[in-house]
Amino acid sequence: MATRVLLRRSLAGAGGLGRAGPRLPARDSLALRGLASSTNRAGEDSWLKSLFVRKVDPRKDAHSNLLAKKETSSLYKIQFHNVKPEYLDAYNKLCQEVLPKIHEEKHYPCALVGTWNTWYGEQDQAVHLWRYEGGYPALTEVMNKLRQNKEFTEFRKERGNMLLSRKNQLLLEFSFWNEPVPREGPNIYELRSYQLRPGTMIEWGNYWARAIRFRQDNNEAVGGFFSQIGQLYMVHHLWAYKDLQSREDTRNAAWNKHGWDELVYYTVPLIQEMESRIMIPLKISPLQ
Repeated sequence: MATRVLLRRSLAGAGGLGRAGPRLPARDSLALRGLASSTNRAGEDSWLKSLFVRKVDPRKDAHSNLLAKKETSSLYKIQFHNVKPEYLDAYNKLCQEVLPKIHEEKHYPCALVGTWNTWYGEQDQAVHLWRYEGGYPALTEVMNKLRQNKEFTEFRKERGNMLLSRKNQLLLEFSFWNEPVPREGPNIYELRSYQLRPGTMIEWGNYWARAIRFRQDNNEAVGGFFSQIGQLYMVHHLWAYKDLQSREDTRNAAWNKHGWDELVYYTVPLIQEMESRIMIPLKISPLQ
């Protein structure tokens, strides 16, 4: 509207719209009308974009310093192994023989946090979560010692014949999340993985620092992590439930709490992709 008024005034000043001035040809009148409409649409588009395009504030420190726990220097590694379907039982048996030895070895500064098979989600998949107490130096120490471990070398060779693919990520834990400590079962576990839009990790952390308090009633929160190496801007939230119905009831109960809906509303636009896995722990898993 403002654009049209300005156009009318400028034309009137030039004699184009004054009563005494000459009338514009129909073709010129249509062109001016199109210009006004185009300018107006551009203004409207700019206004709409200001509503939906989120601006990322510049940060002066690394995500790891702003979001990770200060009282520990633990580093986590999550492994995803896609197993040949005919070898899944043999793979599980092999892991249950070897992994506890690494977990229990006092000279290895690492601990097995949990190990699972995916029940719903990507099938014939194993997920392992390790903690390295001492950060990157501890990881390097463990890797060097395992290279000298003949049993582990044979384990890797035999395991490799059973796999279709594998990948891993190095993670830090969010400062505001629960510590992933051993728990008794039986439980099922849900690993919810979020691929965030680059530049949104701090924003995600700010919202979830408040949101996590809504998800403590049934002791369902196990751990929350964000990636440092591997697929970047990845977040993993690990939850425990008695069964699928308990999961449904617990998640629905959060929506009855004032403020949960608002936090979901603001975090959803930060996500590019998300995935949910329902997992069953192996017998050797500290998280049962």
